[in-house]
Amino acid sequence: MGWGWAQICALSGAGAAALALGAWWADRRHMRRRQLDRVGLVVWRDVAFWATVAALLAWGAALRLWAQG
Repeated sequence: MGWGWAQICALSGAGAAALALGAWWADRRHMRRRQLDRVGLVVWRDVAFWATVAALLAWGAALRLWAQG
């Protein structure tokens, strides 16, 4: 069974969703830190937002490709 574009889009969306969940968890840890001076270098809120957008777009493309047949 070959991989079609719909399956590739669906798996890409799943990967982006996993990244979004990980970034959300990291942002939650960042917001609840005890040592306020340990800021970090990554803005996890932005990573979570853009990964969520990418996941929704990829899943939307997968649905559209599956609907086309």
